[in-house]
Amino acid sequence: MFYSSDPEATRAFLRDALGLKANDVGGGWLIFPFPEAEVAVHPLEDGEPKPGTQEFSFYCDDIEATVADLQSGSGTVAGPIEDTGWGLVTLIGIPGGCSALLYQRKY
Repeated sequence: MFYSSDPEATRAFLRDALGLKANDVGGGWLIFPFPEAEVAVHPLEDGEPKPGTQEFSFYCDDIEATVADLQSGSGTVAGPIEDTGWGLVTLIGIPGGCSALLYQRKY
Protein backbone atom coordinates (compact mmCIF):
# COMPACT_ATOMS: atom_id res chain seq x y z
CA MET A 1 0.00 0.00 0.00
CA PHE A 2 1.32 3.43 -0.95
CA TYR A 3 0.05 6.44 0.98
CA SER A 4 0.36 9.22 -1.57
CA SER A 5 -0.06 12.99 -1.59
CA ASP A 6 -1.13 12.63 -5.24
CA PRO A 7 -2.86 9.23 -5.59
CA GLU A 8 -3.91 9.79 -9.21
CA ALA A 9 -0.29 10.44 -10.27
CA THR A 10 0.95 7.49 -8.22
CA ARG A 11 -1.61 5.16 -9.82
CA ALA A 12 -0.80 6.49 -13.30
CA PHE A 13 2.93 5.91 -12.72
CA LEU A 14 2.38 2.34 -11.59
CA ARG A 15 0.08 1.68 -14.55
CA ASP A 16 1.87 3.62 -17.31
CA ALA A 17 5.57 3.89 -16.40
CA LEU A 18 5.90 0.46 -14.78
CA GLY A 19 3.32 -1.21 -17.04
CA LEU A 20 1.40 -2.83 -14.19
CA LYS A 21 -2.04 -4.12 -15.03
CA ALA A 22 -4.81 -2.77 -12.83
CA ASN A 23 -8.40 -3.46 -11.95
CA ASP A 24 -10.54 -0.33 -11.74
CA VAL A 25 -12.81 -0.82 -8.74
CA GLY A 26 -14.60 2.49 -9.31
CA GLY A 27 -14.02 6.13 -8.46
CA GLY A 28 -10.50 6.09 -9.91
CA TRP A 29 -9.33 3.42 -7.49
CA LEU A 30 -6.95 1.04 -9.22
CA ILE A 31 -5.94 -2.25 -7.63
CA PHE A 32 -2.76 -3.80 -8.99
CA PRO A 33 -2.77 -7.60 -8.61
CA PHE A 34 0.62 -9.24 -8.36
CA PRO A 35 0.76 -12.78 -9.74
CA GLU A 36 4.25 -13.30 -8.35
CA ALA A 37 5.65 -11.85 -5.17
CA GLU A 38 8.30 -12.45 -2.56
CA VAL A 39 8.41 -11.71 1.16
CA ALA A 40 11.58 -11.39 3.20
CA VAL A 41 12.12 -10.76 6.90
CA HIS A 42 15.14 -8.68 7.84
CA PRO A 43 16.64 -7.99 11.26
CA LEU A 44 16.74 -4.47 12.69
CA GLU A 45 20.15 -2.85 12.59
CA ASP A 46 20.86 -0.30 15.33
CA GLY A 47 17.10 -0.02 15.96
CA GLU A 48 16.38 1.06 12.38
CA PRO A 49 13.91 1.03 10.84
CA LYS A 50 11.13 1.06 13.41
CA PRO A 51 9.77 -2.46 14.15
CA GLY A 52 6.69 -3.19 12.05
CA THR A 53 7.94 -1.12 9.12
CA GLN A 54 7.32 -2.56 5.66
CA GLU A 55 9.14 -1.69 2.46
CA PHE A 56 7.90 -2.24 -1.05
CA SER A 57 10.22 -3.19 -3.88
CA PHE A 58 10.02 -4.21 -7.50
CA TYR A 59 12.36 -6.62 -9.19
CA CYS A 60 13.30 -6.87 -12.84
CA ASP A 61 15.42 -9.07 -15.11
CA ASP A 62 17.69 -6.27 -16.40
CA ILE A 63 18.13 -3.30 -14.08
CA GLU A 64 20.19 -1.25 -16.56
CA ALA A 65 17.46 -1.50 -19.22
CA THR A 66 14.67 -0.86 -16.70
CA VAL A 67 16.42 2.24 -15.33
CA ALA A 68 16.97 3.51 -18.90
CA ASP A 69 13.27 2.97 -19.70
CA LEU A 70 12.20 4.80 -16.55
CA GLN A 71 14.56 7.71 -17.16
CA SER A 72 13.39 8.09 -20.77
CA GLY A 73 9.76 8.32 -19.61
CA SER A 74 8.18 9.80 -16.53
CA GLY A 75 10.22 7.90 -13.98
CA THR A 76 12.93 9.11 -11.68
CA VAL A 77 15.83 7.13 -10.32
CA ALA A 78 16.99 8.45 -6.98
CA GLY A 79 20.36 6.79 -6.78
CA PRO A 80 23.07 4.82 -8.53
CA ILE A 81 22.80 1.09 -9.09
CA GLU A 82 24.61 -0.68 -6.27
CA ASP A 83 25.71 -4.29 -5.92
CA THR A 84 24.49 -5.63 -2.57
CA GLY A 85 25.68 -9.19 -3.10
CA TRP A 86 22.11 -10.55 -3.33
CA GLY A 87 21.17 -8.18 -6.15
CA LEU A 88 21.75 -4.97 -8.06
CA VAL A 89 19.61 -2.23 -6.51
CA THR A 90 18.54 1.37 -6.89
CA LEU A 91 15.77 3.54 -5.51
CA ILE A 92 13.04 4.85 -7.82
CA GLY A 93 10.95 7.92 -7.13
CA ILE A 94 7.19 7.56 -7.52
CA PRO A 95 4.85 10.56 -7.84
CA GLY A 96 3.02 11.53 -4.68
CA GLY A 97 6.07 11.44 -2.39
CA CYS A 98 6.53 7.66 -2.67
CA SER A 99 9.58 5.57 -3.48
CA ALA A 100 10.46 1.91 -3.88
CA LEU A 101 13.52 -0.22 -4.24
CA LEU A 102 14.15 -1.64 -7.71
CA TYR A 103 16.39 -4.65 -7.92
CA GLN A 104 17.73 -7.35 -10.20
CA ARG A 105 18.01 -10.62 -8.29
CA LYS A 106 21.22 -12.60 -8.16
CA TYR A 107 19.54 -15.69 -6.70
